[in-house]
Amino acid sequence: MGVSVLNTTTHKFSIAPLLAVTFVGTLGFSIVTPFLVVLVTQWGGNAVVYGILAATYSFFQLFGAPILGKMSDRIGRRRVLLLSQFGTLLSWAIFLVAFALPDAALRHVTSGWLGDFVLTLPLLVLFVARAADGLTGGNVSVSNAYLADITTDEDRTKNFGQMAVASNLGFVIGPALAGLLGATILGEVLPVIAALAISAIALGLIQFGLVDVAPKPIAATLEEPSACDLYGQETQSAYQLDCAKPNGMGAVLALTHMPALMAVNFLVMLGFSFFYVAFPVHAVEGLEWDVIQIGIFFAVLSLVMILVEGPVLARVGKISGDRALMSFGALCLASGFVALLVPETVAVYFGAALIALGNGLMWPTFMAVLSKAAGDRLQGAVQGYAQSAGAVASIAGLIAGGIGYVALGPGLFVFAAGAIAVSALLVLTYRPQPVRAPLGD
Repeated sequence: MGVSVLNTTTHKFSIAPLLAVTFVGTLGFSIVTPFLVVLVTQWGGNAVVYGILAATYSFFQLFGAPILGKMSDRIGRRRVLLLSQFGTLLSWAIFLVAFALPDAALRHVTSGWLGDFVLTLPLLVLFVARAADGLTGGNVSVSNAYLADITTDEDRTKNFGQMAVASNLGFVIGPALAGLLGATILGEVLPVIAALAISAIALGLIQFGLVDVAPKPIAATLEEPSACDLYGQETQSAYQLDCAKPNGMGAVLALTHMPALMAVNFLVMLGFSFFYVAFPVHAVEGLEWDVIQIGIFFAVLSLVMILVEGPVLARVGKISGDRALMSFGALCLASGFVALLVPETVAVYFGAALIALGNGLMWPTFMAVLSKAAGDRLQGAVQGYAQSAGAVASIAGLIAGGIGYVALGPGLFVFAAGAIAVSALLVLTYRPQPVRAPLGD
């Protein structure tokens, strides 16, 4: 059975199917997020276990994302997206199984660092589900590579902004839908069933809404013409020709600005990981919010991000350069984390506005810059390694953040702001490279 393949140089692509896939995928994840802490506690865990559970996804994604990214460079983005989304579907099925298992204690743990918790069978299955999703979790990196394949340079920042909007829209609707479904007699089971169904819809959108794209012509992918490129020489791992181009981590880091961009990616993800694991605890203990108030906060945060990443970024992006958008956004983001130190609702929502503004300006611009720096030949590999760097940051941030909040309290937000501030300094080293004319011009 053949796969429909189109050439990006002769076909005008609509990004609507990709936006739909991104929205549906995010919706499926965010619809369960508000209940995860409740389920972890109900099945014997505590706040630190919750942080480790969140880090489990990132840990397994660390291994899966680069493999899937490079695989997409060889066999096509659509096929890898199908594989990745099937893994997500399977993970929600495993998640659903946990509800049918007895919550008998397998082991009691008492630790000065980890606190007191009980390891139960449903909790163990929950870890297996998150591990399965993480191992096949190349959705984001491969989707970004697919978007880079079909996007022109002039539309790159705008299209990545629209991708961010689609993602955040899922985060707005997901928690609200979770509240409606969770209020039924089925409780937390129904949102998980909904996540399973939504993942199946995403699989269908990829199967019937996306097509593979043909590789870019040689003229568009050459950085330095070589005999291997011109004659289509395929090199095997058993030997290496001088003209063969590497595609591993060394080749990725050799790209202009790539080490600094990877460091920015790591630091931003580290700062956000501190925030995401610490803020719910801070909201409950420091602000005395309930689950509904926490849900409203994150819904408002995501909604403001949508406004910034949509019309605001589209307008500002026409008059400001990439470096200005990234550095100003990073400073706003760091200031937003600092504002969270004030235990007043007004200050917290002011901080949320700064976080939304900063992230909305910085992150889509950063992703566009990263895709431009990757070029055509290493697009999937760069996106995969970037997602792995983010996964390492998430693992460190989620685990250290849970433990660190016990020792520092809201002071942990200062470390989150510091990580973002350092990324702003790295952004200042970025200098856009002139676009190389195609071979033969």
